[in-house]
Amino acid sequence: MKDLVPHNLAEYTEAHTSPPSLLLQQLYRETNLKIVRPRNISGNLQGTFLRMLSYMIRPQKILEVGTYTGYAAICLAEGLQEKGMLHTIEINEELEDIQRKYFEAAGLQDKIHIHIGNALEIIPTLKDEFDLVFIDADKANYPQYFELIIGKVRNGGFIIVDNVLWNGKVLEDSAKDKYTMGVKTFNELVQMDDRVENVLLTVKDGMMLVRKR
Repeated sequence: MKDLVPHNLAEYTEAHTSPPSLLLQQLYRETNLKIVRPRNISGNLQGTFLRMLSYMIRPQKILEVGTYTGYAAICLAEGLQEKGMLHTIEINEELEDIQRKYFEAAGLQDKIHIHIGNALEIIPTLKDEFDLVFIDADKANYPQYFELIIGKVRNGGFIIVDNVLWNGKVLEDSAKDKYTMGVKTFNELVQMDDRVENVLLTVKDGMMLVRKR
């Protein structure tokens, strides 16, 4: 992945962000040691940003599309109301053991419901109305995820979507692969949707913050 922010500024940003808990440090280390494509983990800068947003919103219901090893889910769940619940969807069943291990270690096993399978099939079965949604899954399906989810978000609720700058490829007219096209289509879809207001933030690989009107 190319650096969208100069390395020295990225280091400065990390140095002036609250450090992760010991548990999240352990999860980050285990992911890098044992899991294929460990760079997919959220990490401290993004995780702290998500935690801050969750604490500000104080959601009762959160939906996460793309659990990976559970770093972002832990950060988001920390801001839940006392009886709140986070539903998280992951297509790779081999990651469930590490997810459950760290959710339990964080004391969040009763606040996080894991769904294993295809998010396009699972999302329509969810009956809850969500206060906060985080999407960090298959980029080719970003437009479909948005259309499936927007009706399940309460008025005034928020959707956060990761990797919306997609390594800078959103600026490349020659980039026609399905992942880049999925991200580009999603960004334009949100920009033109009068049901929402949005801001694209240059956090890590780009994060779209969307509020349903």
